[in-house]
Amino acid sequence: MSTPTSTAGAGPRTGGGAVRVGALVPLSRPGWAEAGRQLLAGLELGVHEVNDGGGIGGRPVELLVRDTAADPERAVTAVDELAGLGVVAVTGEYHSVVARAAAARADALGLPFLCSSAVIDALVDEPAEWVARLPPPQSRGWRVYADFLLGAGHRRIAAAVQPSVYWESGIRILRDHLAAHGGAVTALDVRALDPSALCDELAALGATALLLLAGSPEPSVPLVKAVRADPRLAQVLVGAPAGQPEFAEWAAALGRDGAGIPFLRYLPERPGPLGERVGAALRARLGGAPSFVAFEGYDAVAVLASVLRAHGTDRSRVAAAWPAVDVEGTRGRITFSRTPGTGVWQWGRPPVQVVDRDPAGSAGDGFRVLHTG
Repeated sequence: MSTPTSTAGAGPRTGGGAVRVGALVPLSRPGWAEAGRQLLAGLELGVHEVNDGGGIGGRPVELLVRDTAADPERAVTAVDELAGLGVVAVTGEYHSVVARAAAARADALGLPFLCSSAVIDALVDEPAEWVARLPPPQSRGWRVYADFLLGAGHRRIAAAVQPSVYWESGIRILRDHLAAHGGAVTALDVRALDPSALCDELAALGATALLLLAGSPEPSVPLVKAVRADPRLAQVLVGAPAGQPEFAEWAAALGRDGAGIPFLRYLPERPGPLGERVGAALRARLGGAPSFVAFEGYDAVAVLASVLRAHGTDRSRVAAAWPAVDVEGTRGRITFSRTPGTGVWQWGRPPVQVVDRDPAGSAGDGFRVLHTG
């Protein structure tokens, strides 16, 4: 599906036509559609504010949105289409396997790609000059999560794993980090075990924590319900490092059963003035609390607008400007550098938190910060 193009809050049209920017967003199943809606809200708010501020040299920014539906091939087709439509850059994408495909295609075409939300370390197979990324590499965030588990006394851990490059990368990071501190992770294949059988395996293992390395709502929601209902597992911590409990659909599906499940979130403990202002605007736009993904979308537009204003709209000049980026974002100062193992221009220190939905809140509403790194 291709969504209509939009020029949000367009300012005066001087100095030529609109500056087109492509956006890759999962807006339909099997993509994580709620994350996609949050990401799009941040992107659109960012474009609205850029255009209200005069655009790029008096030219409005036009956002061309394409729904990836978590399909790598669909993302590649969208990158080709957007390149043909004359976009100066592409941004967005939440799913790591989709972002990998988009990044490779954009790099091959000589089209700047700013990944807003996908964390897998190897975003590209070979070093890419055209690709930059805002979220932390998975190896950093998931090691922070492993440190949280160790600090809470968990060393015998099970993981309900769904096959994918992303989940396999995650369990490898956890295993390596936990093993260095006397911990171990046992993988349980959700294809082979229904929720009841997985509970039996978990009880037999004597694990103190179960990590959901699987999609939402299926199979994660039924697994949580089964574990919460099993008296043998009353003391088992359920965790979801990939962030499934961040979104409202999780709370709607699970209620109190969805609380007390720690996950990774890329927000500072205390937002600055820009974060406060943008957070309020996002809340009004979304009709509810914005997730960190919405802030990632806004920050992606802030970075691109800064580059385009300073260096122009030529694609090669945009890509060449990644190492010169120095922008105040909603979650801190954004600069890019080369990070070993990623092959892309990477924001060095985005904030990382481990949080959960507060069990004491109404139906598990409200979040608690459990650990930062």
